[in-house]
Amino acid sequence: MSNSVEKLATNIKRIRTEKNMTQGDLCRATGLDRSYVSNIESGNKNPTLATIEKIARALSTSIDELLK
Repeated sequence: MSNSVEKLATNIKRIRTEKNMTQGDLCRATGLDRSYVSNIESGNKNPTLATIEKIARALSTSIDELLK
């Protein structure tokens, strides 16, 4: 897993849990499939920029925060 994918995965999961959201909550907010979100959080999928944007919006954070 590349470092940037690992950072993205870690940050999505961290921010989601800080906001007391389940993966199901995130899926409902983004319209993404739960298995896809799970694969992103585990670093097995490399989402598109549009998907990262949807996730950032659903988590009320910036894309920069997800990628740092």
